[in-house]
Amino acid sequence: MFTVGSIKMHSDAANLQLNSHLTTLAGIHKIHHTLHRLNLTEDVGQDSHPSAFCPRAMPPRKKRRPSTGEDMSAKKSRQDSVFRKHDTPQIREEETFSSKRCLEWFYEYAGCDDVVGPEGMEKFCEDIGVEPENVVMLVLAWKLDAQSMGYFTLQEWLRGMGSLQCDSTERLRNSLDYLRSVLNDGTSFKLIYRYAFDFAREKDQRSLDLNTAKCMLGLLLGKTWPLFPVFNQFLEQSKYKVINKDQWCNVLEFSRTINLDLSNYDEDGAWPVLLDEFVEWYKERQMS
Repeated sequence: MFTVGSIKMHSDAANLQLNSHLTTLAGIHKIHHTLHRLNLTEDVGQDSHPSAFCPRAMPPRKKRRPSTGEDMSAKKSRQDSVFRKHDTPQIREEETFSSKRCLEWFYEYAGCDDVVGPEGMEKFCEDIGVEPENVVMLVLAWKLDAQSMGYFTLQEWLRGMGSLQCDSTERLRNSLDYLRSVLNDGTSFKLIYRYAFDFAREKDQRSLDLNTAKCMLGLLLGKTWPLFPVFNQFLEQSKYKVINKDQWCNVLEFSRTINLDLSNYDEDGAWPVLLDEFVEWYKERQMS
């Protein structure tokens, strides 16, 4: 039931709400006129606002048609963006070394074992296009730090191929020139030469049997040391059956420092007896 007091309260509230709306409209009207003076109003049409508020409508801005050159440039930019988006990840994936691919590649030659043996090694050499007795195989073994001639263990393979960033036959083929070039560096060649002795010898022997030593010397020095053919002849007719580590290392030093006519060879130097005997044998041949 309504009372006079309640009706009066409702009337006051309605008046207050009306005054608030009027104040808001006045504020909007004032803002609109301010924007109109600054030419910032938009053409909103007569249905939305009275014509008194928008006596002069601003013409719509026309879109500038791009020239042929700009249009082609924008089109090429979009094409390049699409190419980079779709092709770049694929290129990066192909260039990135994959341990998984390297492991699968290893078992192509190892079979069910964790080591590539003689049969697998033969197929491996055939696939990369290198003869087993090629010096590049020795360099590869050095890179893998292989401990036994004719064998690559899984650990050696993963560590060495990882350092070379090779996880496929094709990648290793592309690295063969690099492996050959390593031999041109004096420090690396000396390390490979020393490594070859332990790599080639039987693990229960401290020395290298003469036949293996001659093969390895021919592999490493045959093309770079002019005196190797006569030194090889000396070894064949000598009493020696094995070559020890000291003799092996001194042969390299001899090949690097002694003249071809042996004129600077010091018989009182710290050369092993093997080389003293070679010099004496060579000079006798020259005199006869």
